[in-house]
Amino acid sequence: MIITLTPNPSLDRTYEVPSLDRGDVIRATGERMDPGGKGVNVSRAVAAAGQRTIAVLPLGGAPGALVADLLHAQGIEVARVPIAGATRSNIALAEADGVLTKINAPGPELTPQEQELLLETVRLRSAGADWIACCGSLPRGLAPTWYAELVARAHTAGVRIALDTSGPALLQALRERPDVVKPNAEELAEAVARPLATVGDAVKAAEELRERGAGAVLASLGADGQLLVDDAGTWYADAPVDAVRSNVGAGDSSLAGFLIAGGHGPQALASAVAHGAAAVQLPGSVMPTPSDLDPAAVTVTADIPVDRPLTEPVS
Repeated sequence: MIITLTPNPSLDRTYEVPSLDRGDVIRATGERMDPGGKGVNVSRAVAAAGQRTIAVLPLGGAPGALVADLLHAQGIEVARVPIAGATRSNIALAEADGVLTKINAPGPELTPQEQELLLETVRLRSAGADWIACCGSLPRGLAPTWYAELVARAHTAGVRIALDTSGPALLQALRERPDVVKPNAEELAEAVARPLATVGDAVKAAEELRERGAGAVLASLGADGQLLVDDAGTWYADAPVDAVRSNVGAGDSSLAGFLIAGGHGPQALASAVAHGAAAVQLPGSVMPTPSDLDPAAVTVTADIPVDRPLTEPVS
């Protein structure tokens, strides 16, 4: 069973458009409304795989109620933490060529009482959990050390924790030794404060995060595949993708695949890549089901292509 925590969830509206032309009236060819937020997407992917998950969420106002309703409709148990502010609403514009434009609202500010209730709810719901996945940016009101406090409490309760965040919140949490951190290439470069031009650069950056406290680093390199660096070794994996329809939630689906497969070693990495590759070929933030996966297409190797340039170098 996987618990997810999304401190700043959202109601996401995705519109498919032929192209995005500034100043024009654009007619959408398709639209979706989904519960949003990185941890929410992890729960949705876990549920789509037929596994049990509980989504811990601070929810407020009409958007918050709709997020809970949408998750319940997908068979996901919601541990709702009531807040005074309204849950944010986000908009994504998906163009026919795969380019995605996102407009993310800042979200409500959580009071000290709401913050503590969120931590306590995670503690109460984590009994018997295999993993707690803490994902996304921190909302207004939460200090950069908040995730570090959460990691410490999870370990005191004997539960493994996966962390998908960035910036100061990630760096502060490393001192509490999260079991897995999942940066993308941009977040990885930010964490080590240097550019990444090759797969080898990404490996060195992941190794540095482990030296700072991360038990394992699952690094998503976008079209260049994924890396896993843990105490057993370093692996690289990728899979072909016929056409990218939307990358919304693809990284979250990947993390779900990794945790579902045990969260350790090359088999879990292969599951992560299979889930991520399937997700980008689906509309909006639709999460893949087992029938969408093509595990045979995934290649995993310990022979890291360190000199391979990244398709999109991070400066």
